[in-house]
Amino acid sequence: MIILGISGLYHDSAASIIQDGKIIAAAQEERFTRKKHDSSFPKNAIEFCLNYSGKKIDDLDAVVFYDKPLLKFERLLETYYEFSPKGLKSFIIAIPVWLKEKMFLKKMLKDGLREIQPYNKKKLNLLFPEHHLSHAASAFYSSPFKKAAILTLDGVGEWATTSISMGEDSKITMLKEIQFPHSVGLLYSAFTYFLGFKVNSGEYKLMGLAPYGNEKSDQVEKFKKIILSELISLKEDGSFWLNQKYFNYAVGLRMVKDKLWEQLFGFPRRNPETTFEQHHADLGLAIQMVTEDIIIKLAKHARELTNADYLCLAGGVALNCVANGKLQKEHIFKDIFIQPAAGDAGGAIGAALAAYHIYFEKDREVSPTDLMRGSYLGPDFSDLDIEQIIRKYNAQPIKFDTIQDVCKHTSLLLEKGSAIGWMQGRMEFGPRALGRRSILGDARNPEMQKKLNLKIKYRESFRPFAPSVLAEDVADYFDYKGISPYMLLVHKVKESIREILPKNFNQLSIKEKLYTKRSKIPAITHIDFSGRIQTVHKDTNPEYWLLINEFKKLTGVGLVVNTSFNVRGEPIVCNTDDAYRCFMRTEMDYLVIGNYIFDKKSQPHFEDKENWQEQFTMD
Repeated sequence: MIILGISGLYHDSAASIIQDGKIIAAAQEERFTRKKHDSSFPKNAIEFCLNYSGKKIDDLDAVVFYDKPLLKFERLLETYYEFSPKGLKSFIIAIPVWLKEKMFLKKMLKDGLREIQPYNKKKLNLLFPEHHLSHAASAFYSSPFKKAAILTLDGVGEWATTSISMGEDSKITMLKEIQFPHSVGLLYSAFTYFLGFKVNSGEYKLMGLAPYGNEKSDQVEKFKKIILSELISLKEDGSFWLNQKYFNYAVGLRMVKDKLWEQLFGFPRRNPETTFEQHHADLGLAIQMVTEDIIIKLAKHARELTNADYLCLAGGVALNCVANGKLQKEHIFKDIFIQPAAGDAGGAIGAALAAYHIYFEKDREVSPTDLMRGSYLGPDFSDLDIEQIIRKYNAQPIKFDTIQDVCKHTSLLLEKGSAIGWMQGRMEFGPRALGRRSILGDARNPEMQKKLNLKIKYRESFRPFAPSVLAEDVADYFDYKGISPYMLLVHKVKESIREILPKNFNQLSIKEKLYTKRSKIPAITHIDFSGRIQTVHKDTNPEYWLLINEFKKLTGVGLVVNTSFNVRGEPIVCNTDDAYRCFMRTEMDYLVIGNYIFDKKSQPHFEDKENWQEQFTMD
């Protein structure tokens, strides 16, 4: 049985294809169009999935879209009616788009598929599960658990913003939900907006800024009290209510009412790309702490409702890896599985799996490992693709005979302080680069974080980088002994490798804190001694494991810096041409693709006809 899943038309469009319950391929549209968070019909992603699986549209048993557009339209109309006469301007903008496009989604999907290839219209089976069911299915059916509680948290689907469900064998039963406009995702996005980041893409920046807040300060405590007394009413079971007096997202064109928030917190909304001050970080920490409290309370209630030993997480809020680490330390459940593509892109996988197990009533085979296969579900490349860019750009690489030789040489380059673009095998699905489309560095190098942020990623200097560590060695560096293959858990660096901070550390400016050495692996140690861990496993990514193992032989350290292979505002590179252009546009030192290594100093002059700093806006 072959099923195509589609998500998008709001943000992060994607497609996936499953065969007999197994995920064959999945990709986000942004990787092909080079438009970050591309919301258009995922034509390129669908074409890739069909080509990779060797199937045609007529071979499909179903095409499944990840939510119910008419139910979402009902929520839109009821919300405007509830808040009227407020929101007239927003209503005038939104309704024509819905009437023209979203109300006729079936036609849009059929027309979009027809642009890809002709097919038998009568044979096409279109299905529409609810948004939160798609999220829940993406996590539970991909997990290694036979029975689990499922917690889904995001901005909003149709009506649901938070849901608790129970997964057992092939069934998912919805138990409780919180409905729009009360949303922990939108609450976090409101603070993302107020602190000067872009909504729906800058939330992870807020998470990175939060640790610069002073947890022991009166200001953080004051901000938390304001949030919990004025903005949100939080109950012990994790249910909550947001005071719409202060928010504008329901019917307005902005997230919050700026003047009211300025009165609440004592400072105006931060303008994007302006300097951060301590009160920005303190407010970021306050909302991060409140968010963690909500998630932990909801998880405890999910355990009470289901009596399950395991938990699955999905929805955009599940990408908050700091909260995930805190949740794991609570030991509410024996284990947790977080869908690596937890946001809307992952809905494409969930929709297809939900159709297979629920609509078609197919049994589920539970695997001892998850079904995401390392999340390496995207396009691959060949030596021919590499040779094409060599001819196109007159590039000058060195070709090695084996991947072992490549890894040995690359480890030497890393040890010398080089920043290296690394491209191997199938592209990752989801927001994280996991060692297939990555930029790598030596975590021991105290200048590496600054170099990667300012000279390669061209982004805010405060943002942390993740460690990729051999799965066998994770406990040597972190207060953690489990696995974290998808970079979705944050844990502390071991005390034995930490540096002693100066006594006046909390009085330092954000910039001074940033450049204070905190451990023997400073490039991946965040301001609070934490790291966003990726454990690298020999069975799912043998080339990356081999590289880190060679680096360990050379240095004694089985860990490297890993950040996504892109510049700010650009999607992660997809093909060899993307990789070479990104390499030449930045101050990366080397590029490794397959068995080829490109030295920047040996490359011919590269004329950037499209200025990437204009092409890609701040994310």
